[in-house]
Amino acid sequence: FFFQTDVEICLIDGSCKSPVERFWNGNSTIYVLQKAQHHEESDPVEESNPDDALDASELVPKEGSGPVALPVTRARQLISLYAMVQNPNMAHLKIRELVVLPPLWIRCDGSDPQHTYWLGAEPLKAGDKITGISLYTVTCDGPTADKTCFANLEELKTEHKMRHHSSTVMTKGFAQYELLRAPSIEDTIGDSESNMSVDMTWNTVDKVLETPPLTSAATLNIMLESGDPGSPVYEVYRELQFLLALAEGLKTGVTEWPEPLESESAVELVQEFLIDLKRKMVGYCTPGNRSETEKIKSDTAAVGSSITSIFSERGDLDFAEQLWCKMRSKCVSSYQEVVECLTLIIKSLACGDIQPWIHQGSSSLLSKLVQRSYHGKIETVSLSGITPIQMLLEVGLDKMKRDYVSFFTGKPDTNELDYFISTSVDLQEQVHRVQKLHHMLEIMVSSTVLLHLKHENLYLLTQICMKYYKENPLNEKHVFQLPIRPALVKNFYQNGHPEIWKVDISSGHGPKEVKTTWQVSTNPPFEHMTSNNTGLFSDSTVKGNHEERMYFITLAQCSQVHFV
Repeated sequence: FFFQTDVEICLIDGSCKSPVERFWNGNSTIYVLQKAQHHEESDPVEESNPDDALDASELVPKEGSGPVALPVTRARQLISLYAMVQNPNMAHLKIRELVVLPPLWIRCDGSDPQHTYWLGAEPLKAGDKITGISLYTVTCDGPTADKTCFANLEELKTEHKMRHHSSTVMTKGFAQYELLRAPSIEDTIGDSESNMSVDMTWNTVDKVLETPPLTSAATLNIMLESGDPGSPVYEVYRELQFLLALAEGLKTGVTEWPEPLESESAVELVQEFLIDLKRKMVGYCTPGNRSETEKIKSDTAAVGSSITSIFSERGDLDFAEQLWCKMRSKCVSSYQEVVECLTLIIKSLACGDIQPWIHQGSSSLLSKLVQRSYHGKIETVSLSGITPIQMLLEVGLDKMKRDYVSFFTGKPDTNELDYFISTSVDLQEQVHRVQKLHHMLEIMVSSTVLLHLKHENLYLLTQICMKYYKENPLNEKHVFQLPIRPALVKNFYQNGHPEIWKVDISSGHGPKEVKTTWQVSTNPPFEHMTSNNTGLFSDSTVKGNHEERMYFITLAQCSQVHFV
């Protein structure tokens, strides 16, 4: 077939999300054809030569503002060309060796009376021989709140039987319900795309838009971005941001210090802290004082009260961790403040004024200095260059790692988290892994607060997140999926309206299986609908009355043509 100047070909393999996954069951590599977008930097004189053979490596997506569809008439021409070169009976084309091409899908602009938005074609094979071709048409109308426009299930089944000459059909239902969407907090997060939804699938559908039965298979979908000010762990997020600022400063040499929140400086607070420790060493303690750990908990408010029922607060903060809490809570606001605080501490250690307790296994330089001070062997540390920032960063890393381990396990250590708390990698990678831990924490907390997930669900979700993050970089747009019992979310879907509802009507088996899909959705089902028709769907927002919810109506049909 010809690759002509108005057509752009994208090769989409199994590692990418298929744009037609809701209407086509295939999982192989596909070609997606769309309107070519000519960029300014491209050479207008340079054109594709129809006689040039195309290698699959050349057919890759180009960056742009979004896919643009082809006119329906042009798409039909391309489908015809595709079918011709797959037909072994087209001897006049003089094709030396017939190659089975990947399935082809073409984005259409909906300009025909049926509003066609996809045309597809897929070779039918018997072994290595091409015996025919499956042709797909996907149309879409709406949005509309008029339910008289909705199809009748029995009519859909009858039409399918007539089209495919089948006596029996099977039906399968799918519905997606939103449990959480970011726009409810858009004033505070801005561009957040956080979303939590549940997918329900079941066999044997009785009517259009029926509520999924409790025997359905349910999958929880979680895409959560950190930093929601309403989250019970928002203070932990802020603590992480301070850690990230130090890590960035260590990498670039420029640290963005926060504005001081209180008149009392971090240096003054550290001085008071050291005096208190010295008094305790000589057996003096002001009556009525709380323990230092209790005071630190109150000072930092690291975990909100609404989360305490989910995760236990740590009660074993050591000297370095208490120091981190004090310097962070008072927002140490300059490099010089860090130097002055560390100078005070090292001097107190060298003089033997304090002998504070440190967790065994702490890896920070400050913790090692404390441990050596027990034997009166503390060496001089040059507090210049990046050393002060690195020392503070190490203390924060140690503290936050223990926090997350405690959150996830309630125990001081666990083999399952070894990858995330390892000190065998450089500091920047350690910080990156702590970010992963925080994202997992946000997911666990949100799931627990919203759905009251039980221990077995939380444990499985933790394992799913850990497996992903041991193999992939931080990605807050990744959708984590958890199989759950429908009863956990029945209050959401039995009393709500679906964002997507569809029914698959199928007949035949194996390569002879044919399917009709009818779907309604609150959002445009294809991304090129939005980019091609700006303003067309401006009235598609959900009205305050649920009865006026607007839906797009999509119909996908297929037919099989056998080569004689």
